[in-house]
Amino acid sequence: MKKKLNPFYVRWNIKYTAALCIIFSFCIQCKENPSKSNSIKKIDENWVLHVAEKDTFLPVNIPSNVHSDLHHHQLIEDPFWENNEQRLQWIEEENWIYSTKFQLTEEELSYGFIDIVFEGLDTYSEVILNNQLVFSSDNMFVSYEKEIKSSLLIGENTLEIKFTSPLIQNRDRVNNYPYTLPSGSETTTLQVGSFTRKAAYHFGWDWGPRFVTMGIWKPVYLKFYNEAKINHILTETKKIYEDYAIQEFHIEIESGLDLNDYSLSIGDSLFSIKLKEGINNISASIQIDHPKLWWTHDHGNPNLYTENITLNKNNQNIDSQLIRYGIRQVKLINETDSIGTSFYFKLNGKPIFIKGANYIPQSSFLTDVTAEKYYNLLQMSKEAHMNMLRVWGGGIYEQDLFYNLCDSLGILVWQDMMFACSLYPTLEDEFINSIQEEITQNIKRLQKHPCIALWCGNNEVDVAWHNWGWQHQFGYSSEDSLNIWKGQQQLFEYLIPGIIKNLDNRAYIPSSPQSNWGTKENFNHGCMHYWDVWHGKKDIDAFKYHVGRFMAEYGFQSYPSLETILHFTDSSHLSLTDSVMINRQKSYIGNGMIEDQINKFLSPANSFEDFVEKSQEVQSMALNFALNAHINKQPHCMGTLFWQLNDCWPGPSWSIIDYYQRPKKGYHTVKKAFNSTM
Repeated sequence: MKKKLNPFYVRWNIKYTAALCIIFSFCIQCKENPSKSNSIKKIDENWVLHVAEKDTFLPVNIPSNVHSDLHHHQLIEDPFWENNEQRLQWIEEENWIYSTKFQLTEEELSYGFIDIVFEGLDTYSEVILNNQLVFSSDNMFVSYEKEIKSSLLIGENTLEIKFTSPLIQNRDRVNNYPYTLPSGSETTTLQVGSFTRKAAYHFGWDWGPRFVTMGIWKPVYLKFYNEAKINHILTETKKIYEDYAIQEFHIEIESGLDLNDYSLSIGDSLFSIKLKEGINNISASIQIDHPKLWWTHDHGNPNLYTENITLNKNNQNIDSQLIRYGIRQVKLINETDSIGTSFYFKLNGKPIFIKGANYIPQSSFLTDVTAEKYYNLLQMSKEAHMNMLRVWGGGIYEQDLFYNLCDSLGILVWQDMMFACSLYPTLEDEFINSIQEEITQNIKRLQKHPCIALWCGNNEVDVAWHNWGWQHQFGYSSEDSLNIWKGQQQLFEYLIPGIIKNLDNRAYIPSSPQSNWGTKENFNHGCMHYWDVWHGKKDIDAFKYHVGRFMAEYGFQSYPSLETILHFTDSSHLSLTDSVMINRQKSYIGNGMIEDQINKFLSPANSFEDFVEKSQEVQSMALNFALNAHINKQPHCMGTLFWQLNDCWPGPSWSIIDYYQRPKKGYHTVKKAFNSTM
């Protein structure tokens, strides 16, 4: 049962911001149609991709990307087939244009305000409506929303998106920046990844190919409204008592005018409000009697509540959003203790041992990932008794579907911000402004999900700066080093956490790991990425003797099954010395490290097929050593997230589930080990 609280529990914080530019005709239309409900019109039909060198227009579906569209029309071969990765690098050097035509009725154009919304553009583009530039994009991770009524026509409208290659866009930026900046695992001469707010793995990684995509990767639509619209809803559990809980909602409403006599309903509760022109931030609390708490699936039920939050005038719904949330409190305990520095999570006051994996995007071509693939992969994670996934910082802030599934399946999420293994151009004001918008938007989008347990600023930037020798490699002077590192600290220790603090109360850490594996003492402090097995070339049984407080990364490679391998090559290339297999292995020590451990713990492989099978066997052994050591050393160790859950293409990697969602032997090892502990 839910009920409205006494006025003491309701607080209004209506904040006036910069006024919208509204022409007189809009005001007249608002008065003529004061109670017309807001609506949305998708722009997902009649799109074409312009292939400039062929003067060809290809019909395409939106969302999309250039590589997938060219492949669909058989203008390129399967990018994942054999060495086509190398043959298709020309695509990233070209500019591309998507365009469409759509119709508007007189009734639609009678709304006071019409916004165009692009939920995701990858990455640099100009959006042109009826031959007028609407805006330019520079960040794959943000949505773009622009009021465009004055540019629209009754009848046919033309929309054109001109994409510029990140290499072309950033060539001068890279060359003119005062310092050379390392960029993930990018190996090209022009390292543009650090300068591009785009999924870092698209530029290549040690488990995936280089495919620098471009395209409209999320939905496009028009948003019609007359007076006001709900932009965002945030929520948090303020208090949990034995008989009731207090749930607070923060609603951002954008108004075109100063408006009185409005009401906001949250479930059965109704509040009178006044809106000022611009952005209004409204906070209200409700009481939920006999609450059913949200738990991870291994500690209880992931109970969820749904509220329909509506903006009303004269008892008519003007705008509404449905929000699904869980009543729960999650805390990170990361503080000095008798051992060193703790790192563990409490869910609803109960310490829980974290069991899970690092998650990467499910394809190099994000628009190829279906809802069914999301469901299958997360269901496999739950069936393997995982209670947390880490969304790694070199990929993307995942689709809403991913977090909805984690909510309903009872799987916590460690959420990295999208920064990984690089240094960033913090001297550029435009770059910093883009980051501010990126973090703000994504926290607002994701904050409502009960699954999210932690925000993390980046993957391995801190440990890389202090241990990877970048200062010597890139010739930084002492003054250079001081200035460069000060900029990174400003980004991850002040700017990003400052934004998050204003929007959410979850814990934030600037970087993972907090301690490196180089010394024995470090195993007593914080979260660790343990790579002495693999990069340090230690044998896999070293996992048994090196256990930190929270093991956030570690692992061992294997090949996918022969069935999967024959999806990207034929039987004539089944040799580790074949050019196809050489290109497929992205780790600098990959095949040699696998072979060495096979020889030590099994017996030498007598064929390629035997090597594939034994690679999975030795990976399974490595995970078994690690997981049992971590589980058995509680409470010194309170979490284990191995690298990695899944793949973005078919090939050798640290995954336990391959690109086609076929489980490797290691999957069953993980499932058995995680089933042995709460």
